[in-house]
Amino acid sequence: MQRAAVAAVGGVIAVVSVPVVLGAMGFTSAGIAASSVAAKMMSAAAISNGGGVAAGSLVATLQSVGAAGLSTSSNILLACVGSTFGALLGGSKKKPPSPPPAGSEDAGDQPEKKDS
Repeated sequence: MQRAAVAAVGGVIAVVSVPVVLGAMGFTSAGIAASSVAAKMMSAAAISNGGGVAAGSLVATLQSVGAAGLSTSSNILLACVGSTFGALLGGSKKKPPSPPPAGSEDAGDQPEKKDS
């Protein structure tokens, strides 16, 4: 049950964090924010392409997502990936080994008796 809860939280975090991270980088609904990481990426892409940003490039795709958001199918896929990672990471704690029952000690654990 705990793994399912962690998986659900992972999916929600994945879906919610993408627009937040893109906005923080400068890919906003109003366009690319000045003096942001997005502006630097756009400048580098424009310089490397001879003055314009190529359609379908990383910058163009991120700007599209920042402006319009992700499609429903993209949100579902992102939630599935986030849930998978949440389940894997949330269930990664191993339980410590249980102690041996009282009174049952191995013969190898006892000190050897020496005959004199």
